[in-house]
Amino acid sequence: MPAPLPPLVLNEWFRRSARDLPWRRPGFGAWGILVSEFMLQQTPVTRVIPRLEAWLRTWPSPAALAAATPADAVREWANLGYPRRAIWLHRAAGEIATRHAGRVPDDVEHLLALTGIGDYTARAVAVFAYGKREPVVDTNTRRVIARAVQGRSQPGPPSRGDLAAMAALLPEDDRESAVFNAAMMELGAVICTARAPRCGECPLLDACAWVGAGRPDTGDLRRKQARYEGSDRQARGAVLRALRAAPRHEARTEHVVPDWPDAAQRDRAIVSLVDDGLIEAFDDLIRLPGGGPQASSSSESSESASRAGR
Repeated sequence: MPAPLPPLVLNEWFRRSARDLPWRRPGFGAWGILVSEFMLQQTPVTRVIPRLEAWLRTWPSPAALAAATPADAVREWANLGYPRRAIWLHRAAGEIATRHAGRVPDDVEHLLALTGIGDYTARAVAVFAYGKREPVVDTNTRRVIARAVQGRSQPGPPSRGDLAAMAALLPEDDRESAVFNAAMMELGAVICTARAPRCGECPLLDACAWVGAGRPDTGDLRRKQARYEGSDRQARGAVLRALRAAPRHEARTEHVVPDWPDAAQRDRAIVSLVDDGLIEAFDDLIRLPGGGPQASSSSESSESASRAGR
């Protein structure tokens, strides 16, 4: 039978072996950590780091971002994907500036009240920026718990029980608890990976319930991500890229990615971007948000936003 999971053994491994990532460096700050957590949602680390560094050079504080326009935020988001995160981060920055005097709050309740922040991000900021003793659970953490504690090859769908399972493993000491949260995430990212776990290199090998059971295939109930190529997501991204590159970040609807192979899909993407607040529409003109129509379209009615691209 496997030994109980040893948190301090994992922490020692993390201190020796953790990747050197910007948000783990001393003095990185709560605002930088909050921005990094927004960017890291469903986006690989290698794509996040250069955008994060550019973002923080441009907007080193919540107040600096709040003073920018939503269009600035969407443009700077570039190729990170899921661009509504840029809009949410811009709104959260304004909320931090007005409600919290420009300081990122340090408790989960106030963090959850900010736009775009859910259980994971709120706890990640409270733990990694302020050292609070809270369970932080991401996809990698859930996989390590499923294998090392529950003896399953893959985790089930996310649930509120994930937080309780992680909380039960946390060391009592606040500092060690914060390190343990980071260590579980790191272990899942680099050793206990989804497809090819490197069990022989794992510091939890002797305590792992899944290895102790012979590494059985217990099935995978996780929802499969939809294919990106040819999807509405890809069409939305193409429209945003075109507007970021366009003069004044605006274009006539018929001139936006005119060579897109499925015109109906492109038009549907434009309508959904308007609905999400990621672009604005004025008759047949669309643009990144935050500036209103340019003089060229000042006589045009904005009531046509709902029919953009049709």
